[in-house]
Amino acid sequence: MGHRIVFSLGQFNLGSSCKEDPFSQFTTGNYEPGIVPHNWSKIVDRARKEQVVEELGQIFEGSGVVVVSHYAGLTVADMQDLRARARAASASVRVAKNRLAKIALEGRPCESVTELLSGMTVLTYSEDPVAAAKVSEEFSKEYESFEILGGAMGEKPLDRAGVAAVSKMPSREELISSIVGCLNAPAANVAGSISAPAANLASILSSVEDRAKAA
Repeated sequence: MGHRIVFSLGQFNLGSSCKEDPFSQFTTGNYEPGIVPHNWSKIVDRARKEQVVEELGQIFEGSGVVVVSHYAGLTVADMQDLRARARAASASVRVAKNRLAKIALEGRPCESVTELLSGMTVLTYSEDPVAAAKVSEEFSKEYESFEILGGAMGEKPLDRAGVAAVSKMPSREELISSIVGCLNAPAANVAGSISAPAANLASILSSVEDRAKAA
């Protein structure tokens, strides 16, 4: 006969035959065989929280832009709409406990968004440094309950106005399309650009340099 195991769950005693502790995968340390440790649910909960922190850390580390917003008042259908729009733009949406998100942000490039994490917050993020900001801005125009607080583009903090400014920048896909368009332009246009006065070319380069310094 196998070992008789007694589960101590409140006032109930459940007997069964089993050769090993069915909850052993959730426990650490030494426990009497067949006895469910009283803190097994806490152990599982802790493991889950550690997993969430790890997932959030990867998000913060690999995202080109992260936008933090309040979503109180949005329905389940509204959130599904936001997620669908994000997917279409190669962005993502994540709702997580602020406490866990703050832990995951420690030492990350976008650690500055920690100060935005209060209340009911939702993260919109993307590898593309513009996509998530565009999605958030467009969504906020249709849903008043979606309030953009700010965000970060790498190590650069973004306030509400900063997110709006980033959303107006061309996305990676738009830039690629623009470059392809230039490559496919008639040779005469390309030749004309090359033969443009040196003063014009210098002016263009100066503008690009000024924008880079301001970024």
